[in-house]
Amino acid sequence: MLEHASLTHAHLKTPKAAAIAGIAFSLLMFTIFWLLRRSVPADPLESGAWLATDARTVALALNLIPFAGVAFLWFIGVLRDRLGQQEDRFFATVFFGSALLFLAMLFVAAAVIGAVILVAASAEPNELINSATFRFARAATYIVMNVYAIKMAAVFMISTSTVVIYTGIAPRWIAVIVYLLALVILVGSYYISWSFALLPVWVFLISVYILIDNLRR
Repeated sequence: MLEHASLTHAHLKTPKAAAIAGIAFSLLMFTIFWLLRRSVPADPLESGAWLATDARTVALALNLIPFAGVAFLWFIGVLRDRLGQQEDRFFATVFFGSALLFLAMLFVAAAVIGAVILVAASAEPNELINSATFRFARAATYIVMNVYAIKMAAVFMISTSTVVIYTGIAPRWIAVIVYLLALVILVGSYYISWSFALLPVWVFLISVYILIDNLRR
């Protein structure tokens, strides 16, 4: 019985290269941000003229979000596997809950914009430009991402960095950098339009470290 349990555990062991998921998430998010930034104006009250010219580019970015979400879930699993028996219930709940909330709000925002594009594809795009429906969807997406989702991203970064400091699963200097990045997100997200990209920067940083460390072992 014990031998069977040991074999099962061996088969379910996280692959050494699993941290590639975090790198994949970072690259996908950078691509998504770049596609959206070159197509959609930063102003949440813009008229929606991009629906007539850049809807396909935005649709491509939205279709990449589910893949980024799967990679992010895998990245969370890598962190929890890295913690192992050192996982603290309090901090684990905070970082796991904030990560899921961030991911859920990312999907909600993508669904709202995706619905707008779908409506625009089945009707005349000019009918939606400057319409009340488009303005509501655009404002709702902006608030979900830039007020709520980005704050959850900052909480995720802070809680995970605290775990890093107390458990030593990664160098302390990485945790210090992440604290600074999270502070920029919390304080400057309203003023700095690119602050959202700091989350994939951090995920890329810690994923590269975990990947190298796992392969060395």
